[in-house]
Amino acid sequence: MKDPVFEGVATAIVTPFNQGTIDFPVMNRLLDLQLAAGVDAIVVCGTTGEASTMTDNEKLALIAHTVQYCAGRCKVIAGTGTNDTAHSLQLSRVAASMGADAVLMVTPYYNKTTQSGLIRHYHAILDACPLPMILYNVPGRTGMGLSADTAAALSRHPSVVGLKEASGNSTLTGEILEKTRGELPIYCGNDDQILPMIAQGSCGAISVVSNILPDKTRALTRACLERRMDDAQALQLELMPLIRALFLQVSPIPVKAALAMMGLIHDELRLPLTQMDEPYRSRLKQALLDARLLS
Repeated sequence: MKDPVFEGVATAIVTPFNQGTIDFPVMNRLLDLQLAAGVDAIVVCGTTGEASTMTDNEKLALIAHTVQYCAGRCKVIAGTGTNDTAHSLQLSRVAASMGADAVLMVTPYYNKTTQSGLIRHYHAILDACPLPMILYNVPGRTGMGLSADTAAALSRHPSVVGLKEASGNSTLTGEILEKTRGELPIYCGNDDQILPMIAQGSCGAISVVSNILPDKTRALTRACLERRMDDAQALQLELMPLIRALFLQVSPIPVKAALAMMGLIHDELRLPLTQMDEPYRSRLKQALLDARLLS
């Protein structure tokens, strides 16, 4: 297997806002929570971070801030993917200059391309940016996905060092592992599938629930990787009620509501995302109470 950027858990961290701007002091507190739990990496400016509603200047400022604050204590992976190849390359180059360890590159959205177009899109970025790249397959968000053949073709590029697989399709995951001969590190992108995906051959997870419970999410990935399957099963099942609650509405609406209930952030999102609706909010609160995260 290629050397992965990380093994274990990366938190797809939220972006805290306060009256329309990034709340950097609160971001520091969120990072402290993650670092204290020993997470292996932070993904900043990803889907959970609402990157699509942030300006380039905001994204790059947050990437630079996260790199500087983490100071080598964990890997920092910058979400720089857009639906414009040239724009994605520009952001990736600046992220490289800021010291990010890798980029997370989502498939282009809205102006969907062909599989051959995907290969050309990624190669244009890979050939001109010095950072390692983790591909990101999330067809439910983008309207298109990587085929197993495309993932295998891209895996042959030396700078492709991983794939965040969030299609929810275990058959596709198995086919990718088969076609890449296990050489491409794959990360689970769905919290409810961490155990089965690592059992299938993945090397970790890029997680939403770890915003709330980074210690237990890290413990789950370690148990899976160390083949302590009884422990892994117990932890996966323990986390399931909270995971379900965090996806009652479109993410990151619920995870931001949860963090706000815990007193960690303002419950503020950027349109078109809105605050969590009832009765989902009450169900989320009950899940937090059951997990002893609220009193």
